[in-house]
Amino acid sequence: VNSGGTSDGSFQRYLIKMSCDQDRLIQVEPLLDLLHFLEPDRKDRIKAKFREEGDINAAAFLIDEIIHSKNYARGWSRELIAALETVGCRHAAKYVLNSPPEPTEEAENDSCVRLIDLLQLTLVSMKTGDVCAHCRALGLLTLEDQENLTENQGNIGGARLLLKRLVKNEAGWFSKFLQALEDTEHHDLVRELRGEPCNEDGEARTQTQLSNYRIISLPSSEESKRDIVLRDYQMEVARPALEEKNIIICLPTGSGKTRVAVYITKKHLERKKQMGQPGKVVVLVNKVPLVEQHYKAEFGRFLKHQYSVERVSGASQLKISFPQIIEQNDIIICTAQILENSLAKAKNGDEDGIKLSQFTLMVIDECHHTKKGGVYNHIMIRYLSQKHKNQLLKKQEKSPVPLPQILGLTASPGVGGAMNQQMAEEHILQICANLDAFTIKTTTFKEEEAKTPYKRIARAEERKEDPFGDVIKKIMDEIHTHADLKPLCDPGTQYYEQWVVQKEQNAAKEENQMVRVCAEHLRQYNEALHQSNTIRMSDAFRFLNKYHTEELKTKSSPDEEGTITITDTERFLFTLFKDNKAKLQELMGKPQYENNSLAQLKTNILKEFSTRERARGIIFTRTRLSAIALCQWIQENPKFDEVGVRASYLIGGGDQSVVKPMTAAEQKDVLNKFRDGQINLLIATTVAEEGLDIAECNFVIRYCLVTNEIAMIQARGRGRAEDSSYTLVAEAGSGVAERESVNEYREKMMSTAIVKVCKMNRADYEKKTREFQMQAIIEEKVKIKKKLLKGMMKEPPSKISLSCRQCSVFVCSGEDIEKIENMHHVNVTKQFSKLFTVRENASLQERLLDYETNGVIACKNCGQQWGSMMLYKSIECPCLHIKHFVVTYSSKKKTFSKWSELPIKFPAFDYTQHADLLVEDSEEEDLETD
Repeated sequence: VNSGGTSDGSFQRYLIKMSCDQDRLIQVEPLLDLLHFLEPDRKDRIKAKFREEGDINAAAFLIDEIIHSKNYARGWSRELIAALETVGCRHAAKYVLNSPPEPTEEAENDSCVRLIDLLQLTLVSMKTGDVCAHCRALGLLTLEDQENLTENQGNIGGARLLLKRLVKNEAGWFSKFLQALEDTEHHDLVRELRGEPCNEDGEARTQTQLSNYRIISLPSSEESKRDIVLRDYQMEVARPALEEKNIIICLPTGSGKTRVAVYITKKHLERKKQMGQPGKVVVLVNKVPLVEQHYKAEFGRFLKHQYSVERVSGASQLKISFPQIIEQNDIIICTAQILENSLAKAKNGDEDGIKLSQFTLMVIDECHHTKKGGVYNHIMIRYLSQKHKNQLLKKQEKSPVPLPQILGLTASPGVGGAMNQQMAEEHILQICANLDAFTIKTTTFKEEEAKTPYKRIARAEERKEDPFGDVIKKIMDEIHTHADLKPLCDPGTQYYEQWVVQKEQNAAKEENQMVRVCAEHLRQYNEALHQSNTIRMSDAFRFLNKYHTEELKTKSSPDEEGTITITDTERFLFTLFKDNKAKLQELMGKPQYENNSLAQLKTNILKEFSTRERARGIIFTRTRLSAIALCQWIQENPKFDEVGVRASYLIGGGDQSVVKPMTAAEQKDVLNKFRDGQINLLIATTVAEEGLDIAECNFVIRYCLVTNEIAMIQARGRGRAEDSSYTLVAEAGSGVAERESVNEYREKMMSTAIVKVCKMNRADYEKKTREFQMQAIIEEKVKIKKKLLKGMMKEPPSKISLSCRQCSVFVCSGEDIEKIENMHHVNVTKQFSKLFTVRENASLQERLLDYETNGVIACKNCGQQWGSMMLYKSIECPCLHIKHFVVTYSSKKKTFSKWSELPIKFPAFDYTQHADLLVEDSEEEDLETD
């Protein structure tokens, strides 16, 4: 009888229950070493099962052995529970004690397990050593686990074992695992698991936007059958697809592209059924919110009464694997990265992968993203490669591998930066080739059908007086004089930004620290000038003040090891800001000096809300900072309140910006409030330009923002309501209005190019697209070969040395650097330890973590950050970030942003050697103490 009064016999009954479903909760190999009641020959049989068939089957075999044996010594059940808890299988121990989690908790846990399995291909890129250390600190791993996972496994092998180990924890492990990833700066992986999209402010649009997968089973609906009625122009563009041809449909935002796709999907499945063939459709999107949007508004709404429709995305939780979802449903709506991950699994021989041949129709939303480097293109390269192989198979009189029909949807394929009509046509042909399109279909709307908003450009007068900007420019001129810099363009512009970045990089290579630090400060002042020209002076001042406060903190020594040197130039720069701080604060409080663009924006907003019965609009701006600042400005101004403005901002979910990102849930909440009228004005970054189902607006304003012709068309398309307007607010002389005119010209080039491509001779069209396709296939093969050869051409570490980017002090030779887990570059030499000091990592400390966080290592001489202190198997290892150094390589000084850019082969970290040295040092210290 155990301590709780339960007999060993009762435990056998609980084990029977557990054996049905929970074998995966047990780590068989370490558990067997602690089960002394099992005879040696039984253990040998179980170990053989483990070696031959893996953990799950071995676990089932172990439970079966315990259930059917009656000869164990009294108290074996207590031994089993203690062993399960010792090896970290607490979840399994709860089942044995007959106290499993609640059904809802268990279902959620199962969903998390399936998610990890589905995303394994992406997750194995994590820094396994770092993640293991944090998982152990959070109680997800034992010390023995950590050592087993990181010792001689390699980064990817260790990651795979870590994922298998994590799912054996009791419920609640998933949120801790997310925290471990967050703490080790795996922000992309966290976003994938949480389903938070990212975009704008110069951020790369990542498509790995998955998260807590939740599949909601869709029972056959009894609701009335909804008919899909297409307009004449919609039927016209759909016709080639109804004839089973691959096409691209190019229609303006709000003109029903997705409805056409639903109709084509319906007819495709009906035709397959009539022919007695299986039909399966996958709808690919590039943003998580679009999965639910396409399901609710289109595919689910019109087709779920007749077909099984399922959605898989970052807003979902899986109870079954992705291949099973594919097998059990007719229409699957998912983010492109989910499909790409599963296709990659199949290519690597994983049984949990899927093949393109399983689909009969593939719908690609926002298909203009099918270009080099994009996830859509990765999928289509697989398609094109198989198509090319099929042609060879036909020549050999062998059966080709079936491929799905392709349907691409876009509001604007753009011209790809084309400078003339011929280049624009080449770009359209390239998109057609990438999607293997028979043709691209568009239409010219009749005047009564078109919903093009009225367009106007609201030019703000140039500032007559800008004393705030003058003070900043005066500071910048003093810095120019101090560093003997002669800028080639005016401050406050993008060209100045490019010039000053180049100056900083060159000065770092030349070890000219005066110019380097001056260039860094000039860059901040240039950003503040831009802000004062678009948002309030107070916003620009807060930006500058925060920068100088944080820089001053880096110049204070964290201990008594010595004082960090502040150079004369740094003292000059800090004093310069301090001397002008009061003047800037005084000027920012005088509204008469605010920029005229802000006044023009105010006039336009008030006009829209005063002249319309029910105004609803979007303001597009460049950065998150400006979106939030404009929203605050509107909310704080009583004039807007008087005309009924209810504003909110909408920004992206990536965390590369200094501004806190919005989660997917926060974005959804704002959009819902906008839809039902609680909010009637959105201030948004580019996240709202494309794809998202935003309620019809009757005015759109692009505020001092011009990007390309695609963004212009997408933003303008947001004004779908009758009598809508599209306004560009720009300061006279800023060049914004002129760039908008260029985009209008490119839009006309695009329309002409599409018409010309459609009228091309069929033989010429096929020849040209085939050339592009063969080029893409060859480039992909070359890329793979280069990747394989890259590691074979690296030079020895003795070829390089590192010096501090800020003060140029010699740091170390490349021979002192070793790699942990094939990614962390560390220097554990005694000489190096004398050169840096360790500071608290403020960004980690702010999260109020309940365990020790990594510190920041910084130059003892100047305070420049060099990297971070990581704990690897109880050894403190200073980890170097190459962007903080100047690298002397073959006698030339260079700067790098990533270690992978450096063609040097560093040796693996020798843990045993360093551990022995630590032990020796410790023994010597003990002897000295004695």
